[in-house]
Amino acid sequence: MNFWQQFKRNRLAVTMFRLLLVLYVLAILADFFAPYHYDDDDVMHAWAPPTRIHFLDIKQKVITPYINPYTFSTNEYYRRIYSVEKNVLIPVRFFVKGFKYNLLGIWSTDIHLFGVENGRIYLLGADDRGRDIFSRLLYGSRVSLSIGLIGVAISFSLGMIIGGISGYFGGWIDTFIMRVVEMIMLLPGFYFLLALRASFPPEMDSRQVYLLIIVILSFIGWASLARVIRGMVLSIKENEFVFAARALGLTHFRIITRHILPNTFSYVSVAICLSIPGYIIGEAALSFLGLGIQEPYASWGNMLVLSQGIVTIEAYPWVLAPGVAILITTMSFNIIGNTLRDVFDPKRKIL
Repeated sequence: MNFWQQFKRNRLAVTMFRLLLVLYVLAILADFFAPYHYDDDDVMHAWAPPTRIHFLDIKQKVITPYINPYTFSTNEYYRRIYSVEKNVLIPVRFFVKGFKYNLLGIWSTDIHLFGVENGRIYLLGADDRGRDIFSRLLYGSRVSLSIGLIGVAISFSLGMIIGGISGYFGGWIDTFIMRVVEMIMLLPGFYFLLALRASFPPEMDSRQVYLLIIVILSFIGWASLARVIRGMVLSIKENEFVFAARALGLTHFRIITRHILPNTFSYVSVAICLSIPGYIIGEAALSFLGLGIQEPYASWGNMLVLSQGIVTIEAYPWVLAPGVAILITTMSFNIIGNTLRDVFDPKRKIL
């Protein structure tokens, strides 16, 4: 039974894998799927509730999907009370024109998947500035989802190479590298993350902050992997194929990268899936505290700032949508990682 057949036996993991594919496709094509720009605000629709899409008119005849616009009034607590204008029907159009963007960074277009010509449509409600939470969630996924992949790629590359060198050569090289690894692992991760971020100028723009967060998370994350890889290499380097590679005159670097490290891929693939949620949560925590991605750019972390007060959550529960997205994403990676661990471990059996 090959790898994919064993993986498919766990239907929950397959479902989570497909869900992650959908999330990454939505992130890549966020401009197309989002009806509005991430900074397109309308204060007249601040805190607007999610828009209901209807498919039947008053006479119960099937028509084009439509929405009813909202009107609001203010109560004695200066809170907006929205009501639906049931007599006004605004059709939902597909492949409509909107703001211009570069599809995949190549083609300039203004076509969006859906939208309305008059009024506004809020699938997940609006924030305090009347910005569409659904659109900002899609744009924010670009930051939150890509940081996990890029950060893991950098930190695991460093961890595998440094750990491989340490285990292969041994001696003073191994001692020195392991002492450095232990020093990094002794540092409290989250507080060290805050200290590193706070040491940089606060006026940095969001693109620079994005790259900075990746570097910081990668710097913190490589040490633990290097230690595990070092232990695996100590065992693998005693195999006969390694002695044969040395006898053929291959360089040490080639032996490490082409013959030893590939034998650790089963562990690394599991560790990657289990580590990505940590990078996503790390970025979200920094942005939530105001040290990460700054407004008006969107990330799941800075979108959660609106959900700090229990009164706000009670009145406008849709502001928790970024938290739900983080929860679903982290659970998906953890479930896939646990399933991969079962697949690669012959002593385990997938239920």
